[in-house]
Amino acid sequence: MAFDIYKRGQGLYTRLWSALGAGLIVIVGCWRLYETLGAVEITNQNTLILVQTLVPAAVAIIFGLFIFWLVNKPALADFMISAEGELKKVNWSSKKEIYASTVIVIVVVIIMSLMLAFTDIFFQFFFRELGLYS
Repeated sequence: MAFDIYKRGQGLYTRLWSALGAGLIVIVGCWRLYETLGAVEITNQNTLILVQTLVPAAVAIIFGLFIFWLVNKPALADFMISAEGELKKVNWSSKKEIYASTVIVIVVVIIMSLMLAFTDIFFQFFFRELGLYS
């Protein structure tokens, strides 16, 4: 069937969060569509309300079904299942290691920026003394 869940339970979190992220994008788009349709000039207020609400709702339902179909498409689902499996194999750094690495990066960036600033000041002074820089 077209709307069966492919390999139920495998790659659950990857597929779930991918679908929720895509769904959030669709919801924001439908909200913008709702606001845009509210600015349309229709003389009959009931028609305006129907158009303003039903069109974004239909778009949301269509895209919702498309996203469900997409995350359960065998090729994409197998990719997400294997991606989640690889992420489970990753050796994640500890909080202490991340803190130490962050401090090292910040110190190196500060030292490099100071070296660049001193080099810039030196060359400005040097070229000013030669009369090549005003």
